[in-house]
Amino acid sequence: MADSEHSSSGKTYVESREETSEDSKLKFSEDEETLIIRMYNLVGERWALIAGRIPGRTAEEIQEYWNTRYSTSE
Repeated sequence: MADSEHSSSGKTYVESREETSEDSKLKFSEDEETLIIRMYNLVGERWALIAGRIPGRTAEEIQEYWNTRYSTSE
């Protein structure tokens, strides 16, 4: 791999792009957030069912979003 493909952090361009892509996937609109909360209150942790109501979102994205925003580790 050419040196020019590595960033100053030591990561390759592809690795950096993948992280940025993952970060942007967890950015949800206000409408999506509201729908996730409402659906969670109705159906619980049925992530696939919730994701089915939000075009372009996967069950994994919904679950990760929920766990990073609302999950409590007590």
